[in-house]
Amino acid sequence: MEKGLGAVAISSNSIRTHPQDGPERMAEDAKLFKYPFPYLHDESQEVAKAFGAVCTPEFFLFKKDGRRPFELFYHGQFDDSRPSNNVPVTGRDLSRAIDCALSGQELPFVEKPRAARAKV
Repeated sequence: MEKGLGAVAISSNSIRTHPQDGPERMAEDAKLFKYPFPYLHDESQEVAKAFGAVCTPEFFLFKKDGRRPFELFYHGQFDDSRPSNNVPVTGRDLSRAIDCALSGQELPFVEKPRAARAKV
């Protein structure tokens, strides 16, 4: 936020299949980890469908240049970590996208999942 960016987190996971991702647990996580942004629950999954989200979590980074409206700059994963692959959580993909957006550079890598990008 000190770099002039804002964030909103939206969980679209079904609480029937993922009860651990319900609003009560989300509030506990937000407080525990001191999220400096709103953490919202998309109960109907309408937001996820409207944005073409296909994975969890999925990130959408919008950039605003001057008077132009916000434009989608990055749509993809946090990093290559997955619950079952033992790859450490680093946030590398999203961090690189933020750095590029702030410095006015294009993305030097292909966003993952690539198929989701075409839907937006």
